[in-house]
Amino acid sequence: MKRITRNVIRCAFHVTRFIFMSFTNLLFYFIIIIPSSIIHEYAHGWMADQLGDPTARYAGRLTLNPKSHIDLWGTILMPLVLFFSTGGRFMFAYAKPVPYNPYNLRNQKWGPAMVGLAGPMANFLLAAAFAVVLRLMPGSVIAPFLSIIVYANVLLMVFNLVPIPPLDGSKILFAVLPDSMSNVRMFLERYGFMILLFFVFFLFDLIAPVINGVFRLLVG
Repeated sequence: MKRITRNVIRCAFHVTRFIFMSFTNLLFYFIIIIPSSIIHEYAHGWMADQLGDPTARYAGRLTLNPKSHIDLWGTILMPLVLFFSTGGRFMFAYAKPVPYNPYNLRNQKWGPAMVGLAGPMANFLLAAAFAVVLRLMPGSVIAPFLSIIVYANVLLMVFNLVPIPPLDGSKILFAVLPDSMSNVRMFLERYGFMILLFFVFFLFDLIAPVINGVFRLLVG
């Protein structure tokens, strides 16, 4: 009887810990991932505006107001689906894509790539800034939270640089692809989202070493 009681208590403890960790992960998502995604999208619009396309500015998207950037699927529903389908091991979100017209860009070849690169670079700058704070106060009570911010932004940066549409890395890939490989671009643009889902669920571990390596490089 005592053994059964101990097993029940142990089981209850693990269930409680799992619920607590799940709640913590969800809280982490709302506190860190959403603002980081919004800054990511703002950077796209800002860069496009600097390169000659005012579409985002005219649409009222050059703002950090969450109401202008939250997307029902990308910011709320998809992360919840990923969270529960992976047992809380992986969450990813994106804010509502900032509109831009590539034909307004002064540099038609590299302009789209620079706009695409702006988002991941914004996440890198965020990660680097919080990593500096973390290095200055490693024993602080907020050090774990700072570490999570750094890791989350490194994850957003590396994942968005994967060259699969609609991720930002595809814009860079398309800029360097020769005209003779236009069929590759057409294939990726047509099937990119399905390829991306396959990548997230089955091949994400391929970029995990890159994420961990950049994270360790930043935090020391």
